[in-house]
Amino acid sequence: MTSSANAITYTNAKVFTGSGPEDFVSAFTIEDGVFTWTGESEDVTATDAVDLGGATVLPGLLDVHTHPIFMATLADSMTLLQPEVTSLESMLDALRRHPDLGAGPQAWVMGFGYNEAKYPDGAPDRHALDRVSTEQPVFARRADGHTAVCNTFALDLAGITRDTPDPAGGRIVRDASGEPTGVLEETSAVDLVYRVKPAPDSAEIARRLAGLSEHFLEFGLVAVDDLYGNFVDEPLAVTRAAVDQGYRPQSSVFLVWGHDALPALTDADRTGQARVGGSQGVPGRGLQQPHRLGRMRLPRLRGPRDHHDHRRGVAQRRGLGAGERRADGRARHGRPRDQPPDRPLRRRGAVARGPPLDPVRPLDPVHPRHDARVIEARMRFGVISHSVFFYAEYDSYETSLGEEQFAIAYPLRTMYENLPDVAIASDSPATAWADCDNPFISVMAAVCRRAYNGADINQAEAISVGQALELYTGRAARITGNRGVGLVAPGYEGNFVVLDRDVFTIEESTIDQTRVMRTYLRGELAFSR
Repeated sequence: MTSSANAITYTNAKVFTGSGPEDFVSAFTIEDGVFTWTGESEDVTATDAVDLGGATVLPGLLDVHTHPIFMATLADSMTLLQPEVTSLESMLDALRRHPDLGAGPQAWVMGFGYNEAKYPDGAPDRHALDRVSTEQPVFARRADGHTAVCNTFALDLAGITRDTPDPAGGRIVRDASGEPTGVLEETSAVDLVYRVKPAPDSAEIARRLAGLSEHFLEFGLVAVDDLYGNFVDEPLAVTRAAVDQGYRPQSSVFLVWGHDALPALTDADRTGQARVGGSQGVPGRGLQQPHRLGRMRLPRLRGPRDHHDHRRGVAQRRGLGAGERRADGRARHGRPRDQPPDRPLRRRGAVARGPPLDPVRPLDPVHPRHDARVIEARMRFGVISHSVFFYAEYDSYETSLGEEQFAIAYPLRTMYENLPDVAIASDSPATAWADCDNPFISVMAAVCRRAYNGADINQAEAISVGQALELYTGRAARITGNRGVGLVAPGYEGNFVVLDRDVFTIEESTIDQTRVMRTYLRGELAFSR
């Protein structure tokens, strides 16, 4: 084939198209930012074609469940995640490296990502954080985002004493004598302290978000779905302000409205590089903390575990157009917290079948009967799973799940084979692992089905490299709010990434070491290592 004057043809590459686990071409053409042709290098006659030197090429990758705005709010926090932080002492050492330590009582020492379940030397409390400072507030969020711990200075600054009542839906943890320990469970309790901290304004959050652009592009991520935009007021406006400052990925923002009315949306709100992609009807109910266990009606669990709540089934609503509402015009909501996980599938049988824009966040152990109900439902569901959870948080899963539940936790092979609309995503930063949104960590976990410590996490549910990457590209594209992405195919945006190795043939246990050398957006180089 030949190319026109404003087209660029690339040849001599191993190009995974994203349309199937074994679908490859060796050449493609981009014209005006869009793929216009794919095929084989021997068919290229253009003399100015770009030779990719046999490199492995993927479509631009998609993270359809992440939290960019939350990540921006954490820009002033020290990372307390594994594998860098694995003990209470290393957590305190990390906080002592905060640039604002010693800057006076108005400066906050912040951290994010601790997980005391893996600390052999004990859990953090106010007394431990007092060892970092007694003269300024010290505050750290847990990896799940639902719990925090602070020092005595911060408790005093917030006016929290033994007489302070627990807020609705939250708990101020107290010691045997009734004194606050500094541990705060659930958002309402965390906010008693966090709201005292001077908050960055929307302009600052937009600036920080723009600064995250290279982070995403470095991992080959060209589109992200922000599944909890309400960490700030007017998240769409903040994201669009970040775009004006150089934020490059497509971004669909999801609004949280609880059981209140949705805001009125225009067509302009639902289109563009940054758009409203839908809504989250029931905020994520992480289960990294032991205190959640007592509220669960699930006898199959026998102890605390790390991540998401089995009770939550349908959590997000996408689209927000007329087709994404019930026939009576009311917005759809997530199910009550203590319904069994299969009830929403029965309840939604009366809803007209629409596009695959109603994702189910991970029902960690998924019984095969749920696959059948998802398929039979008149509404189309998209299912988002998170192999990085099982990889990074194995210890608590092993403690908490019975043999039967362990065998069906994160059943990627079962879902891949039975559900058309399924994806892998990161839930970053609410995963207990540094750089958890590096797709190649999740791909390795999905393929090897071994935890960070080498433990077996159910080999029977392993999938191939091609299948895992399809769940980050073509399959993910079916359920994202972002459009024209996920495939190397005519009509799709000319987004692609060039890798430093052939991820399809290397030793599977080294997949996480794969690096993106270049990321292209609409045919233009956006990142180069």
